Amino acid sequence: MGHVENKGLSVKKDIEIPKVSDVYIAARKTFNEEHLQEEWNVYLINAKEDPLEIVLIVAKGHGDSKKTSTMRHKLDLLPGKSFAKIEFIEDSLLALNNEFAVTFFLNGTLYERTFIFPANSINEKNLSILPVMGDPGILAE
Repeated sequence: MGHVENKGLSVKKDIEIPKVSDVYIAARKTFNEEHLQEEWNVYLINAKEDPLEIVLIVAKGHGDSKKTSTMRHKLDLLPGKSFAKIEFIEDSLLALNNEFAVTFFLNGTLYERTFIFPANSINEKNLSILPVMGDPGILAE
């Protein structure tokens, strides 16, 4: 085996991962007209002025002995100061940790963050007013 030499190739030691701010995952209870009952839905909120582009969301739930299938969602564009419904969350899943890995481009830069609703955190006693939406809901951590 020969000696491998670095011939002018530089290795970047510090890869800067930009911090995600003013982007949220939230749960909000809404009335389902078809089923005539209230249900929890998960939303992506963009509180920024600029649009989010090519948004990918990977959702999954897990607990001690249970886990859900992985769901994938894509939004081509989420305008500034807006929100989009991601998915309905069934009551039986509220007892699990629910994770939403969000990846998007903003002004040509890639951002990513994983938001978590800890087990049993989606409930009426944890309500606060959601950014942009202005409705009561729960923000993921």
